[in-house]
Amino acid sequence: MDLLHALDKTRDETLGYFDLGPDRLSRCYGPGKWSVREILHHLADAETVMAERVRRILSEGRRVLWAFDQEAWARGLDYPTMPLELSREIYRSTRADTRYLAARHYLKDGHLEWVHSETGVRTLRDELDKVAAHNEHHLEQIRSALAG
Repeated sequence: MDLLHALDKTRDETLGYFDLGPDRLSRCYGPGKWSVREILHHLADAETVMAERVRRILSEGRRVLWAFDQEAWARGLDYPTMPLELSREIYRSTRADTRYLAARHYLKDGHLEWVHSETGVRTLRDELDKVAAHNEHHLEQIRSALAG
């Protein structure tokens, strides 16, 4: 399944960036944008939010699930000082869970619907696809930050 390949590929690349030194972790992909460190923390948090959605869709059926304010999380969790090792483990374990659920439910239950509080009706398949696409989007930002 292409999704499983994308989940593995983005996971492997993302995990490698957690080992960067402080200088490279502090690089940004543009003025006023998040640093590599902040992006990595965000990826861990976004993984947990999307994993919870997947679990709720499978367990609780069609319901409204709320968007999360990523900027508020970055401020409230103090991304610049939060231990990167903690986010690495959150990301790694949450991705393992999402990959397991995707392998079991993407084809069989991908049609299950839910309602996103900002974007409306979506499916389980949409959310699982978003996990990989969201990760890839932020990997592009990290690559840009490190190249610049």
